Amino acid sequence: MKTAQKTQVVQAGVFSLCLLACSAVMAAEMLIRGYGPISTVQAFTEFHVVASANWEKYATDFISFVNGTSRLYLPVLVGVPLVFLLHYVAIGPKSFGHTGKKIVFYTILTRFLHWACAITFSLLVISGVMVVFARFFHGGSLVLTARSVHLFCAYGFLVFGTPLFLIWLKDMFPAPYDIKWIITAGGYLSKKAKPVSAGKFNFGQKMWFWLAFAGGAVMFYTGYYISGMNLPQEQLAGFLKIHLLLGLAIVALFITHLYMSLFGVKGALGSMIRGYKWEEEVRFLHSKMLK
Repeated sequence: MKTAQKTQVVQAGVFSLCLLACSAVMAAEMLIRGYGPISTVQAFTEFHVVASANWEKYATDFISFVNGTSRLYLPVLVGVPLVFLLHYVAIGPKSFGHTGKKIVFYTILTRFLHWACAITFSLLVISGVMVVFARFFHGGSLVLTARSVHLFCAYGFLVFGTPLFLIWLKDMFPAPYDIKWIITAGGYLSKKAKPVSAGKFNFGQKMWFWLAFAGGAVMFYTGYYISGMNLPQEQLAGFLKIHLLLGLAIVALFITHLYMSLFGVKGALGSMIRGYKWEEEVRFLHSKMLK
């Protein structure tokens, strides 16, 4: 077996193990707790009874604000995918031939950290949305399980995300040529393939990087205190608003990132698996990098 094939096998194995581990945690929570017909307030009370003595005092306001925020999340969860569906139908994805030399973009370590972050971050978004829509899911232990997964994955993302942040940081600062990328929307509003102004990462990817990591740090900080509820009510309410409203922006760009990775650019996901991109694709999407 060739070295490249061995590497891909190892990567697939690591990815599968991470996915299996996260699935096992979720399954264990579900099996242990079951799905009893308990209310949302009861479910959160069960979770917080050990963590905070203030839960009973703040429960009503907490649940009320979370349920109210769902009215903001619904347009994002429906509207953003709809916009990209229209984009896919009207303009279509970017497609490039596999020609020219292979240009290394991501090392094995980078790919491992990225997929570990991708799994934990995806579970964070999914479980967080489930908590926001607790009323829709009828509360109970399903929402409590999502809450536990949310906390578990927050620490997981911190562990894997910190080294990835440091590795990519030098390439993520804004550059003068990013202005042209913004003006042309990265070429994604045109059916014609034209070289766009971007280095190793385009401005859209830089936006996602800073929101995911810097925003993620704020989410971790506020979420840590929200989970313990050991702050004055006014400060706790402020942290809760920051957490949920910042989460709204993160969900919107998370969906954008998924669309671009899975549909917007053909082969984009493959480059994060194999570690390289073809020269033709780089010439169009990362023209400044070749120079």
